[in-house]
Amino acid sequence: MKTVEVLPFAWGYEDGLARQHALHDALAASGQAELAERVGYLMAGEHEHVYTLGKHGHNENMLLSSVALQRMGVKLVQIDRGGDITYHGPGQLVGYPILHLPALGIGARAYVERLLESVQRTCELYGVACAPREDAPGLWLGGEGPGALRKICAVGVHIGQGVSTHGFALNVNTDLSYFAKINPCGFSDRGVTSLAAELGHTVDFGAVRRTFLTCFAEVFGVALLEG
Repeated sequence: MKTVEVLPFAWGYEDGLARQHALHDALAASGQAELAERVGYLMAGEHEHVYTLGKHGHNENMLLSSVALQRMGVKLVQIDRGGDITYHGPGQLVGYPILHLPALGIGARAYVERLLESVQRTCELYGVACAPREDAPGLWLGGEGPGALRKICAVGVHIGQGVSTHGFALNVNTDLSYFAKINPCGFSDRGVTSLAAELGHTVDFGAVRRTFLTCFAEVFGVALLEG
């Protein structure tokens, strides 16, 4: 069975980004013998407060001035993933799979589908049903109508030389007020939610992370190596 190594997570967003890029370059340079067993890495944890803007994002979806951001002590970081603007912070499970997709035998579309399925299964095990949509990335709850749709998980990936970076952000116990300061993923008429908001109580973050790791291994058909 192919293996994926689970690595420590960087609290600081930019430190985590640099780690991703280093792992990406190392994995892209790997030979066939190395990829016969280990096909990548997985970082899963929490970040400090930060807003990130994808390469096709629009600056106007940040509703605060640079001065207001400085007063809050929150950075806006422009990055190379797909998608628009989103928020990361404490209580949110962020996952970065750095995977050699050809070694797994899958393409970009199948990769994103499997990543979302891993998170979807995690939510369902906590009694929260969510699903992807054709008109917007991520996982959603609710129906049509202003404010009825609400996103529980954002997804934005980058694939270079067959190796994935970036990933997903699942709201577990996230302070959702931070989303009110942006148009999340470019939408102004859709809401944001979390496992805690849907269940009406705080959720054990560590347990959610462990559940996700189990679901990820099952969906991708890999064994996880945790240090």
